[in-house]
Amino acid sequence: MPEITVVCAAGPRQVVELRHPCPEGTTVLHVLRALAQPFGLDADALQAVLDEGRIGVWGKPAAANRLLAEGDRLEVYRPLTVDPKVARRERFVRQGAKTAGLFAKRRLGAKAGY
Repeated sequence: MPEITVVCAAGPRQVVELRHPCPEGTTVLHVLRALAQPFGLDADALQAVLDEGRIGVWGKPAAANRLLAEGDRLEVYRPLTVDPKVARRERFVRQGAKTAGLFAKRRLGAKAGY
C-alpha cells in the first residue's frame, strides 16, 4: 500500500510528521479527514485550512481534490501572524542602520549605502 508523509506546523518551531498508508486514488481531503485528530484539527479548523488554502504537496499549493501518489509529502501550514515585510522592517530598526544588510561591511570613508 502506498505511503505518504503528512507534516503539520503545530506552532513556532514545532513540526509534527506522520507516515500514513493510503490506497490508490486517495485525495488530500481524505487524508486530512483521517488525520485531523492527531494534528489537533476539529471540523471548524479543518474547514478553515481548506478554505484558506493552507495545504500543499512538496511546498506547492494543493487543492482538496488532488490525488496523492507514493512518496508525496502533504503539508498543512499555519496562518502567518506577522507580515514578513513588517517583521523585516522591525528587525532593521532594532539592529540599526549601521549594522544591518549592506551597511554592515562598509569600507573606511565610504558613503552610507554604497
